Amino acid sequence: MEKYIYLFLTQLTVIIHLLFIFFVVIGGFFLNKSLWVRILHPVSVIWGVYAELSSGVLCPLTALENYFGYHAGLSTYEEDFITRHLVPIIYQEDLTRNIQFVLVVIVISVNAIAYSLYWKRRKLR
Repeated sequence: MEKYIYLFLTQLTVIIHLLFIFFVVIGGFFLNKSLWVRILHPVSVIWGVYAELSSGVLCPLTALENYFGYHAGLSTYEEDFITRHLVPIIYQEDLTRNIQFVLVVIVISVNAIAYSLYWKRRKLR
């Protein structure tokens, strides 16, 4: 029974991790929704870019996935979330440094658009 609890916690952590990545990429479009988004989103983007471009940095959610996965009898991994879960789906190859830079440029570009739209709407009020 304990193994199934850890399996559930592993899956839940993967879902939260994916939602965090979505928040990093598109959260800027929700800046006008609440103050907590305006505070949390820039910090999340900075962390996401830092974690993606810094070698050896392990996201706490990855560490949790490994911990729960280990106790559920699953194999653990050392690479980041994107490399482990998303790249095999999207690219079907290993994540290269160039692809990491492209992903970071996409995140920053999407957020630059979101923030500029937010500031434009604020000025119109």
